[in-house]
Amino acid sequence: MESVKKAGVWMDHASAEIIAFSKEAKTIRVISSGFTLQDEHETRQRSESGMHNKQQQREHAYFEEIAAALVPFSKVVLFGPTEAKAAFYNLLRTDAHFDAIAIELVNGDYTTQPQKEAFVRDYFKRS
Repeated sequence: MESVKKAGVWMDHASAEIIAFSKEAKTIRVISSGFTLQDEHETRQRSESGMHNKQQQREHAYFEEIAAALVPFSKVVLFGPTEAKAAFYNLLRTDAHFDAIAIELVNGDYTTQPQKEAFVRDYFKRS
């Protein structure tokens, strides 16, 4: 019998932390969106639409990097304080690679690393 691979992804628009779960939860990867306040300031000086396009390109690349890291998992919970998780979820639902992966959304707050890992541990122990 194959074991179910589970992961939690705490995310906002700036970074995502992938937390793998087996008997315990442990952060295995942190991914940065790469769009800094400096980038925003520079592109805003040029044009609002230029900033929007650059931000969309970075967000897409950010989401693609997270998605690639989730391929080995069969159950995923997305949580965090912003709407980034919902936008990412919508992207995953359009990708056939993720049809067989159970993905859930849970609202969360800005928390410490141990709190994020505890959330993932508790979430998957309940399910």
